[in-house]
Amino acid sequence: MTSATLWTVQALLAFLFLFAGGMKLIVPVEVMMAQMPLKLSGMFVHFIGCCEVAGALGLVLPGLTHVRRQLTPLAAWALVLEMVGATVYTLLGGGGAGALFPLVVGLLCAAVASGRRSYFATA
Repeated sequence: MTSATLWTVQALLAFLFLFAGGMKLIVPVEVMMAQMPLKLSGMFVHFIGCCEVAGALGLVLPGLTHVRRQLTPLAAWALVLEMVGATVYTLLGGGGAGALFPLVVGLLCAAVASGRRSYFATA
């Protein structure tokens, strides 16, 4: 992948995770629970939201500021792990086709992590 393609994917993923994580932090837990096929604790939903916001920032800020750039692939791999969990959660909740979205997002995060592995060489 070219650098411009990676930056585009990173920006789109950062926007997605910032929005999704922010919603998990802002929307009342009761409203979130009504939309979930399997119930999770409110604290866990807030934890996931914090992880998504931190991951979104980790996808773009290190590269933009040129400070600790090796955090970008680490953030991307952490988001891959989260998307694996989201895919399994969706499948367990009975959403076979719905599991495709977190799977694709996880694959895009893996592509970013792989494409930015050169950041470790410049650490």
